[in-house]
Amino acid sequence: MASAWFLMIIIFIVSLIVQWRFKSKFKHYSETALLSGLSGQEVAEKMLRDNGIYDVQVISVEGQLTDHYNPETKTVNLSPDVFYSRSVASAAVAAHECGHAVQHATGYSWLSLRTTLVPVTNVASTITQITLFIGFMLLMFMHNPFVLAIGVGALAIVTLFSFITLPVEFDASNRALAWLNNNYTVMQTNEEHEQAKDALWWAAMTYVVAALGALATLLYYASVLFNRRS
Repeated sequence: MASAWFLMIIIFIVSLIVQWRFKSKFKHYSETALLSGLSGQEVAEKMLRDNGIYDVQVISVEGQLTDHYNPETKTVNLSPDVFYSRSVASAAVAAHECGHAVQHATGYSWLSLRTTLVPVTNVASTITQITLFIGFMLLMFMHNPFVLAIGVGALAIVTLFSFITLPVEFDASNRALAWLNNNYTVMQTNEEHEQAKDALWWAAMTYVVAALGALATLLYYASVLFNRRS
């Protein structure tokens, strides 16, 4: 149990560092003008057309870092900072989200699996915190493991979803970078390509530490459950 606590603390510290680094990189590249002068919206629309996708709409959604692809509505949703901006960061993010649209259009298996698990994961995520808290109390004071077992099961689903998300995100970035590398009209220098690659790498790292954090939490509560039961 002590080792699980130590692992959680380490991952928490790493997570803070990665989040800070990602936001710092995104801010820097958001202030780096794209030589082609294309906006995030224009980059997204061009990538979709180049991949033969004409039934996906690119729209602006409120918030910061709210960019995502919705397979149900077939929309690439870009935050205002990406949709209207003409920066290296906006181009990289827009292309990444379109990478998910390409995955959807080509039947990428990991995205299909992730989409299938969304409903059950939403339920599991909703009940995780309350079942873990109540279950922990019941186990400590009444030696009843039932509720905590439900919480651990729900957390296991959330953790599994986090790890399934990793290949989906890395593949979307790889598709984005491959397309950007072949489009001089979007990014015109090697420096711009390297900046886009750097921004997407740090974005991917946030998903990695999130998955590891979920795993560390799962190991902690699982150790509590099984150690008390034994």
